[in-house]
Amino acid sequence: MNLDKIDLNLLVYLDILLRERNVTRSASLLGITQPAMSNGLRRLRETFGDPLLVRTSEGMVPTERAQSLQPLLRQILASVEQVIEPTTEFDAKSSDRVFRIMTSDYGEATLLPRLLKRLNRDAPDVVLDILTPSDMSFLEVEQGLVDLVINRFDTMPQSFHQKTLWKDSFSCLFAVDNPISHDYCLETYIRANHVWVSKTGMGAGMGITPEDTKRLGWVDEALDAIGYKRHISVFTRHYQSAALLATQKGLIATIPSRAAAIQSDNPRLVVKKPPFEIPEFEFKMAWSPLLQHNAAHRWIRQVISDVASVS
Repeated sequence: MNLDKIDLNLLVYLDILLRERNVTRSASLLGITQPAMSNGLRRLRETFGDPLLVRTSEGMVPTERAQSLQPLLRQILASVEQVIEPTTEFDAKSSDRVFRIMTSDYGEATLLPRLLKRLNRDAPDVVLDILTPSDMSFLEVEQGLVDLVINRFDTMPQSFHQKTLWKDSFSCLFAVDNPISHDYCLETYIRANHVWVSKTGMGAGMGITPEDTKRLGWVDEALDAIGYKRHISVFTRHYQSAALLATQKGLIATIPSRAAAIQSDNPRLVVKKPPFEIPEFEFKMAWSPLLQHNAAHRWIRQVISDVASVS
């Protein structure tokens, strides 16, 4: 193949098309007309000798060849950006860049208020698009479709860059009129009714049962290690929902201490240390190697690291 005859801008077109799977939307993102994008797709099909995107009843679907090209395209375009960007500083004051960040409601409640305060001061036009863990897969993060994943993780692809933002312990929340408040110990904790909160990972979550101790997470694994099991009455995927549920008489929520601290001024709740040891967990920020050298990305990572370091 003669590279002199190839318009490398078409690779940018293809990258957007494979991500959006819609010609009109792709054209809008690139700032070109829909006929120009359609013409670009035609030329791409001729270049690769493959339809690349096929129209179906569910919309445009990438062919097998296109799916194999997508991660290679991201690497190629990231390499080009790396060549160009080291001499280009990110101008936060004037930028209107959108940063896509995946985090749980724990991250939203504990980190985002600090981050937004900093952005309002230093980068007032920067936009955050917050995604939940069930919105994304590790593959999509690896392809650079998401800027950052900020969460607790059991496992993570080895190719990812990562940084620990902080470590957190656990706290117990229960209503002031909960009978346990008069005799708070391991035995009464075990006999109580509990609110379980998701050990959030990546991808769509599935239903869970109280018998599935290994999937229940840190709290139940810690209890299992000392030969105990709690009675779970409610399953939820949101930490602040768990805190609200704990205001009901007879329920206990055991959640990360930074999330529990948000309720410290709530006169209806008592905040206590768990009556048994639960190992601390690491709250991490991770990103694709494709974004490692991106100037804007380096800037947002530094800002997040700065605000996370403030106790």
